[in-house]
Formats: sequence, structure tokens, C-alpha cells
Amino acid sequence: MATDRLKPSGRGTLLLWGGAGATLSVPFIAMRFTSEVDWSAEDFLVMGLMLGVVCTVVELAARLTDNLAYRLAAAAAIGAAFLISWANLAVGIVGNEGNPFNKLFFYALLVGLGGAMVARFRARGMAVAMLATTAAIAAAFVVAASHTPVEANVSHARELIATTMIASPLFLSAWLFRRASRS
Repeated sequence: MATDRLKPSGRGTLLLWGGAGATLSVPFIAMRFTSEVDWSAEDFLVMGLMLGVVCTVVELAARLTDNLAYRLAAAAAIGAAFLISWANLAVGIVGNEGNPFNKLFFYALLVGLGGAMVARFRARGMAVAMLATTAAIAAAFVVAASHTPVEANVSHARELIATTMIASPLFLSAWLFRRASRS
């Protein structure tokens, strides 16, 4: 029955939310042992809100369908959005967190959200939305890097590698959504 899917899954829910709580406890514990980790109450609040949104959206996406490829695709896309947002808020993707061109990465994520809404969360359209988001992230990187001076002895190569790594789950997501659309 359709209502059965809307019930909490027990173990999966516990793992998801428990993992989020464990993740949030890492900097709290680290602050007790090193001065290099120095989070404020605001940092914990922002991270808690981000993790809460991620967990909620992952649960909702998992309940939309029984299709494993769709569920994995949604989790990969949500994970990529989380990583991009976290990196951008924490240290900035290009340059530092004060670089105004880093806002372009948030706009790129809006491409994915808009595409998902236009696709009405159907797998085939979601695959296209994830590819469009990946292209928007690439464009954001090119624009941000071209307008950000290179620091002494540092090129944008490390930033490109990091951007590629945190955005790569979007490629996986597109492939999984495409696969989900075929079943």
C-alpha cells in the first residue's frame, strides 16, 4: 500500500539521524582535545540545520519510490549539495569564504532544484537536472577562478580537484536517475 511507504523505516531512520548526530558530535568532541577546532554556537546551529534538512529530504526521497536506483540517485544528489554548501560556507570553494564569486555555487545548486521541480521529480527529468547542475557548477568554478587572484605559489588546480570531487556525486546521481527511468 502507498501509505506503508510513508511510515518510518525504523533501522534506516535510526541510522540516518544517528549518523547526523554522530557527525555533529565530532567537532564538539574535537574541541575538547585541540584548539584548532573552534566552533561557535552559530556553527553548531548551522551544521545542525543543514544535517536536519539533509536527513529530512533523504527520508522523503526514499519514501517516494521503492526503486533502489532512484533512492541512491537522490541520496547522491543530496549528498553533493550538502558537500558543496558545507565547503562553501566553511572555507569557500575558490579563494576563501569571503570571495563573493563563491555565491555562484549556491546558484548552481538552484539549477538542480529548479530542474527537479520542472521534472516533477521524475527519474528521466532528474537525470537531466543533475547534469545541468554539474554544468552550472563547472561554469561557477570557471567564473569564480577567473575573477579570483591566485595566491603565491598556489594555483587553482587544488580548488578544481576539490570542486570535481565534491560535485562528482552529481554525475553518479544522473546515471542512477537514468537507470531508474528505465525500470
